Amino acid sequence: MLPGITFVRSALGDTKFLDILNSFDPDVVVHAAGSASVGQSFQEPRKDFVMAVETWASVLDAVRSSKGNPLVIFPSSASVYGNPTRLPIPEGAALRPISPYGFHKVICEQLGQEYAHCFGLNVVSARLFSTIGSYQQRLLVWELFRQAIGDSPYLTIQGTGTESRDFLHIDDICRYFLGIAERQPRGFWAVNVASGESTTVRKMAELVMRCVGSTQALKTLNRELPGDPKHWQADTTLLQEFVSYQPRAIAHGLEDCIRHWLADLSPASEHGVRCSLEERS
Repeated sequence: MLPGITFVRSALGDTKFLDILNSFDPDVVVHAAGSASVGQSFQEPRKDFVMAVETWASVLDAVRSSKGNPLVIFPSSASVYGNPTRLPIPEGAALRPISPYGFHKVICEQLGQEYAHCFGLNVVSARLFSTIGSYQQRLLVWELFRQAIGDSPYLTIQGTGTESRDFLHIDDICRYFLGIAERQPRGFWAVNVASGESTTVRKMAELVMRCVGSTQALKTLNRELPGDPKHWQADTTLLQEFVSYQPRAIAHGLEDCIRHWLADLSPASEHGVRCSLEERS
C-alpha cells in the first residue's frame, strides 16, 4: 500500500463499481485496463475485443450513470493509424488500422465519441505511440535489452532495422496525462501523446548495447510482422497546446529503464549503465 492511496478491487460490470465512482466522486478517471498485445490480437481476436471494447464500454456507462461528470482519459494507440501516408502523423489523419488490436482501439474511440456527443461526457483519447518504462518486461526495447546482456555474438532484429518509432518514457506520459487532467477539456478529443521524434529500431538497439557495454554484432532478419507498421512519428502540436511540456530525450529514459532492469536481475550485477550524455553528442 502507498500512503494516501486507497485501492479497491471491483469487476467493471459490478454495481459496486458505480458505488465506488459515486462515493469517491473523482475529477478524472483514467482507464488503464484492457488488451495490450498486437500479436496476441491476431491469435485471439475475440478475447482482444472483449478486453478492449467491453471493458471500456463498462467504464463509460458507469460514468454516464454516476452522479458526477469526471474527465475520462482513454489510453488509445497509434495503431489506429496503421501505416500512415505522411509523417509526422496529425490527429486528423485517416484511421487505417492493420491489426485486430488497432481496429478495437478505433471502436473504443468511437464509443468515446458516442458518450461525449449523446450523454455529455468529457473524454480524451490519448493516442500513445511507443511506450517504455522501468517496470515493462515485454515489447521491443525489453527484448533488445535481454538479447544485449545475453551470450549470443549477435543481437537480432526481426525486421530491417530501418523501421522507426516515436518512443516516450512512462514518466513523461504521466506528466502529459496530469497536464490534460488539469486542463479539463470538454467534449471529445483525440490527442497524440508522444515525443514527436522518430528513432529507428537499429538506433535503439545501438543505444541499448552501448548502455550495457555489449560488443555484439547486429543482425537483421528482414521479416514483416503482422500488424507492425513501418514508421511512426507523431505530430504533437495539439498535445503542446494542451500541455506546455517538453519530454526528455528518449536516451535518458532508456538509461533509467536499463539501470532498473539490471538491478532487478542481480543487485551485484557486473553490468553498468555505461553510456553517458557526452557519448551521444
